[in-house]
Amino acid sequence: MTRWMGLLTVMALGMGVVGCDDSKPPAKVTRAQVKRTGPATMEIIPVEGQLPYCMLFTMSEKGVIRQLTLTRENRSIRCDPGRPVANTSFRVPVQEGKVRVYIFFSDERVPAGSVAQQLYDLRDRERVTAMDLRLPGRIFVETLEFTPETGEPEQTGGIVGAGGVVTSDGGTAPDAGAPALTVEPMAN
Repeated sequence: MTRWMGLLTVMALGMGVVGCDDSKPPAKVTRAQVKRTGPATMEIIPVEGQLPYCMLFTMSEKGVIRQLTLTRENRSIRCDPGRPVANTSFRVPVQEGKVRVYIFFSDERVPAGSVAQQLYDLRDRERVTAMDLRLPGRIFVETLEFTPETGEPEQTGGIVGAGGVVTSDGGTAPDAGAPALTVEPMAN
Protein backbone atom coordinates (compact mmCIF):
# COMPACT_ATOMS: atom_id res chain seq x y z
CA MET A 1 0.00 0.00 0.00
CA THR A 2 2.87 2.41 0.62
CA ARG A 3 4.03 1.93 -2.95
CA TRP A 4 0.67 2.95 -4.31
CA MET A 5 0.52 6.01 -2.05
CA GLY A 6 4.03 7.01 -3.12
CA LEU A 7 3.13 6.54 -6.79
CA LEU A 8 -0.04 8.61 -6.42
CA THR A 9 1.88 11.35 -4.60
CA VAL A 10 4.49 11.52 -7.37
CA MET A 11 1.75 11.64 -10.02
CA ALA A 12 -0.10 14.40 -8.18
CA LEU A 13 3.05 16.47 -7.83
CA GLY A 14 3.87 15.85 -11.50
CA MET A 15 0.44 17.10 -12.54
CA GLY A 16 0.96 20.26 -10.47
CA VAL A 17 4.29 20.98 -12.15
CA VAL A 18 2.79 20.45 -15.60
CA GLY A 19 0.00 22.87 -14.72
CA CYS A 20 2.59 25.53 -13.78
CA ASP A 21 4.35 25.24 -17.15
CA ASP A 22 1.23 26.44 -18.96
CA SER A 23 1.32 29.84 -17.28
CA LYS A 24 2.72 32.65 -19.43
CA PRO A 25 5.00 35.39 -18.14
CA PRO A 26 3.29 38.76 -17.76
CA ALA A 27 3.21 40.80 -20.96
CA LYS A 28 5.56 43.78 -21.12
CA VAL A 29 3.68 47.03 -20.76
CA THR A 30 4.40 49.45 -23.60
CA ARG A 31 4.16 53.00 -22.30
CA ALA A 32 5.03 54.88 -25.51
CA GLN A 33 5.85 54.34 -29.15
CA VAL A 34 8.25 55.89 -31.65
CA LYS A 35 6.73 57.16 -34.88
CA ARG A 36 9.17 57.92 -37.71
CA THR A 37 8.25 61.25 -39.33
CA GLY A 38 11.27 61.50 -41.63
CA PRO A 39 14.60 59.81 -42.29
CA ALA A 40 16.12 61.23 -39.11
CA THR A 41 13.08 62.59 -37.26
CA MET A 42 10.69 60.94 -34.84
CA GLU A 43 7.73 61.61 -32.61
CA ILE A 44 7.27 59.96 -29.23
CA ILE A 45 3.63 59.16 -28.50
CA PRO A 46 2.57 58.05 -24.99
CA VAL A 47 -0.14 55.40 -24.84
CA GLU A 48 -3.28 55.60 -22.73
CA GLY A 49 -2.98 55.16 -18.97
CA GLN A 50 0.47 56.68 -18.38
CA LEU A 51 1.50 59.07 -15.65
CA PRO A 52 0.78 62.70 -16.68
CA TYR A 53 4.32 64.12 -16.87
CA CYS A 54 7.33 63.01 -18.88
CA MET A 55 10.77 63.97 -20.11
CA LEU A 56 12.81 62.58 -22.98
CA PHE A 57 16.50 61.84 -23.32
CA THR A 58 18.45 60.05 -26.05
CA MET A 59 21.74 58.23 -25.75
CA SER A 60 23.55 57.54 -29.01
CA GLU A 61 25.86 54.67 -29.90
CA LYS A 62 28.71 57.17 -29.62
CA GLY A 63 27.73 57.97 -26.02
CA VAL A 64 26.16 61.40 -26.62
CA ILE A 65 23.27 62.09 -24.22
CA ARG A 66 20.70 64.69 -25.28
CA GLN A 67 17.79 66.10 -23.34
CA LEU A 68 14.90 66.56 -25.79
CA THR A 69 12.27 68.13 -23.53
CA LEU A 70 14.11 71.22 -22.36
CA THR A 71 11.92 73.88 -20.76
CA ARG A 72 12.63 77.17 -19.09
CA GLU A 73 12.15 75.59 -15.65
CA ASN A 74 14.11 72.46 -16.74
CA ARG A 75 11.41 70.15 -15.41
CA SER A 76 9.28 67.38 -16.90
CA ILE A 77 6.37 68.45 -19.11
CA ARG A 78 2.73 67.46 -19.48
CA CYS A 79 2.42 64.46 -21.82
CA ASP A 80 -1.02 63.64 -23.16
CA PRO A 81 -1.75 60.09 -24.34
CA GLY A 82 -2.11 59.64 -28.09
CA ARG A 83 -0.41 62.99 -28.86
CA PRO A 84 3.26 63.58 -29.71
CA VAL A 85 5.35 64.70 -26.74
CA ALA A 86 5.74 68.52 -26.87
CA ASN A 87 3.63 68.42 -30.07
CA THR A 88 6.84 68.19 -32.09
CA SER A 89 9.19 65.92 -34.00
CA PHE A 90 12.71 65.42 -32.73
CA ARG A 91 15.73 65.23 -35.05
CA VAL A 92 18.44 62.66 -34.37
CA PRO A 93 21.89 63.38 -35.87
CA VAL A 94 22.68 60.63 -38.40
CA GLN A 95 26.41 60.71 -37.64
CA GLU A 96 25.76 59.62 -34.03
CA GLY A 97 24.07 56.36 -35.09
CA LYS A 98 21.25 54.47 -33.41
CA VAL A 99 19.89 55.99 -30.20
CA ARG A 100 18.12 54.67 -27.15
CA VAL A 101 15.20 56.93 -26.27
CA TYR A 102 14.54 57.15 -22.53
CA ILE A 103 11.07 58.34 -21.59
CA PHE A 104 10.64 59.11 -17.88
CA PHE A 105 6.97 59.21 -16.86
CA SER A 106 6.15 60.70 -13.45
CA ASP A 107 3.17 61.64 -11.32
CA GLU A 108 4.67 65.07 -10.54
CA ARG A 109 6.96 67.54 -12.32
CA VAL A 110 10.50 66.30 -11.79
CA PRO A 111 13.68 68.40 -12.15
CA ALA A 112 15.45 67.29 -15.31
CA GLY A 113 18.94 68.18 -14.10
CA SER A 114 19.06 65.36 -11.56
CA VAL A 115 17.71 62.89 -14.13
CA ALA A 116 20.38 63.98 -16.63
CA GLN A 117 23.14 63.53 -14.06
CA GLN A 118 21.87 60.10 -13.01
CA LEU A 119 21.50 59.02 -16.64
CA TYR A 120 25.08 60.14 -17.28
CA ASP A 121 26.25 58.13 -14.25
CA LEU A 122 24.36 55.05 -15.58
CA ARG A 123 25.51 55.47 -19.21
CA ASP A 124 27.47 52.18 -19.23
CA ARG A 125 24.42 50.12 -18.28
CA GLU A 126 22.56 48.27 -21.00
CA ARG A 127 19.25 49.00 -19.30
CA VAL A 128 18.08 51.76 -16.96
CA THR A 129 15.02 51.20 -14.76
CA ALA A 130 13.06 53.39 -12.35
CA MET A 131 14.72 51.49 -9.47
CA ASP A 132 18.11 52.87 -10.59
CA LEU A 133 16.98 56.47 -10.11
CA ARG A 134 16.66 58.63 -7.01
CA LEU A 135 13.57 60.66 -7.84
CA PRO A 136 10.45 61.77 -5.95
CA GLY A 137 7.02 60.26 -6.55
CA ARG A 138 6.12 57.45 -8.91
CA ILE A 139 8.40 57.00 -11.92
CA PHE A 140 8.14 54.69 -14.94
CA VAL A 141 10.90 54.37 -17.53
CA GLU A 142 10.32 53.31 -21.12
CA THR A 143 13.31 52.62 -23.36
CA LEU A 144 12.81 52.62 -27.13
CA GLU A 145 15.23 52.59 -30.05
CA PHE A 146 15.45 54.74 -33.15
CA THR A 147 17.92 54.52 -36.03
CA PRO A 148 18.26 57.71 -38.10
CA GLU A 149 18.73 57.33 -41.84
CA THR A 150 20.25 59.67 -44.36
CA GLY A 151 17.73 61.39 -46.56
CA GLU A 152 17.53 64.42 -48.77
CA PRO A 153 19.52 67.34 -47.36
CA GLU A 154 17.33 69.98 -45.79
CA GLN A 155 17.18 73.35 -47.48
CA THR A 156 16.96 76.60 -45.60
CA GLY A 157 16.92 80.13 -46.90
CA GLY A 158 15.86 79.29 -50.45
CA ILE A 159 14.65 81.98 -52.84
CA VAL A 160 10.94 81.83 -53.54
CA GLY A 161 10.27 81.89 -57.28
CA ALA A 162 7.12 82.48 -59.31
CA GLY A 163 4.25 80.34 -58.07
CA GLY A 164 5.78 80.01 -54.58
CA VAL A 165 8.36 77.38 -55.57
CA VAL A 166 11.64 77.33 -53.60
CA THR A 167 14.71 76.89 -55.76
CA SER A 168 16.45 73.54 -55.48
CA ASP A 169 19.90 75.04 -54.93
CA GLY A 170 19.20 76.24 -51.40
CA GLY A 171 18.84 79.86 -52.43
CA THR A 172 22.06 80.55 -54.35
CA ALA A 173 20.47 81.09 -57.77
CA PRO A 174 16.92 81.57 -59.14
CA ASP A 175 15.11 78.85 -61.11
CA ALA A 176 15.94 78.89 -64.82
CA GLY A 177 13.27 80.72 -66.77
CA ALA A 178 11.38 81.99 -63.70
CA PRO A 179 12.01 85.42 -62.22
CA ALA A 180 12.97 85.31 -58.54
CA LEU A 181 10.92 87.06 -55.91
CA THR A 182 13.18 88.77 -53.40
CA VAL A 183 12.01 90.48 -50.26
CA GLU A 184 13.87 93.61 -49.18
CA PRO A 185 13.42 95.56 -45.94
CA MET A 186 11.27 98.66 -46.13
CA ALA A 187 12.98 102.04 -45.79
CA ASN A 188 11.91 104.11 -42.77
